[in-house]
Amino acid sequence: MAEDAPLSDVVERFMRIVQVPSQSDEAHEDVTPSTQSQLEMARVLAQDLTELGCEDVESDEHAYVTASFPASAGAEDLPALGLCAHIDTSPDAPAENIHPHIVHYEGGDLVAGVVDGNEVATSPEQVPDLEKLAGQDIICSDGTTLLSADDKAGVAEICSLVKRLSERPELPHPTLKIAFVPDEEIGHGASLLDLDKFGAAWCYTVDGEALGEFNYETFNASEAVVSIKGVMVHPGSAKDVMVNAITVAAEFDSLVPAAERPERTEGYEGFYHPIAISGTASEVKLTYIVRDHDSGRFAEREETLRTIASFLNGRYGEGTVQVTIKEQYRNMAEYFKGLDFLIENALEANREAGIEPQVVAVRGGTDGSQLTVRGLPCPNIATGGYNAHSVREFIPVASLEKTVDVLEHLVAKFAVPQK
Repeated sequence: MAEDAPLSDVVERFMRIVQVPSQSDEAHEDVTPSTQSQLEMARVLAQDLTELGCEDVESDEHAYVTASFPASAGAEDLPALGLCAHIDTSPDAPAENIHPHIVHYEGGDLVAGVVDGNEVATSPEQVPDLEKLAGQDIICSDGTTLLSADDKAGVAEICSLVKRLSERPELPHPTLKIAFVPDEEIGHGASLLDLDKFGAAWCYTVDGEALGEFNYETFNASEAVVSIKGVMVHPGSAKDVMVNAITVAAEFDSLVPAAERPERTEGYEGFYHPIAISGTASEVKLTYIVRDHDSGRFAEREETLRTIASFLNGRYGEGTVQVTIKEQYRNMAEYFKGLDFLIENALEANREAGIEPQVVAVRGGTDGSQLTVRGLPCPNIATGGYNAHSVREFIPVASLEKTVDVLEHLVAKFAVPQK
């Protein structure tokens, strides 16, 4: 891209909003939003939607932004279609003072920036799609932070769609219901979105990855907290008395199937993932996330953790190990029976935009996971981003722009009655 070439609306919008901090924080997951910065992000987006001609724009105390965009002529009486993206960015990497820039990629390693004299780069071996992106302009951070394409790319793409529709009223679409929601990255899952008030019959999240990918299957997901209480005495007289909670925690983790961890699984293979540990010899807390696409295997995984706890309690005494499991979201695939048009419309919209779609089972979840289970069917459209949750995160300019085309074709399909 020439230095003096004007940026398209979606690129300009994306590069602007990623510079507004809005990282979520697991330490405050009991409050929504978990960070005050998300309230500022919500305020910015509410103003943007108002300027784009949306109606009923609201930004509430929980950093939920909702709005309506009127239907095109002749589609006013059709069911409303929702579009949803999340405003928070992942706590897995730094996300303050983001400096997006455009790299003209010519092949080889994609260098986001140089930090402390070392290149922060992505190789084609790490992301095979890079081989197809040679010659394209790609947006990266400077290598010190996330880019926040997950999911500010989705936010920007939805806003740019609305701008296009406002400028070209001949483009067909039903009433659009827009929701920008907080704390998706820490499992909140749009749980406070009032579905009756929102008023959409169906919805799509715009929160996927590579251009053309489409998702209507996700993991079943839960968090398991393993609490271990030790028995402490002076180590000089500890024989046959002491129960060291750190030792028990290590034993617990050793009994979790080693081959069923994220680093050893792919596709439809589920996993156990230890994500945090804290404590002392007296008491330890060990946290896992548990994932599986199949509901039966998912239940078995949860039971495996309980069985390990029971085994260790038999060895060290009842009450030594306690497992508390909290469900996070469910696989939404089973909720799309009789709603094939939601899948077919999305696949055809990609094709009409010149993209061959690929159905991919998500090794994770989206806001749509919970919304679908709650009664708002909500598959997931790709944003075009790569390397989410990493300082190597990037998104091609062409993918941002093409996704807006996909959304244009998608909403047009709901400007006629669905069969």
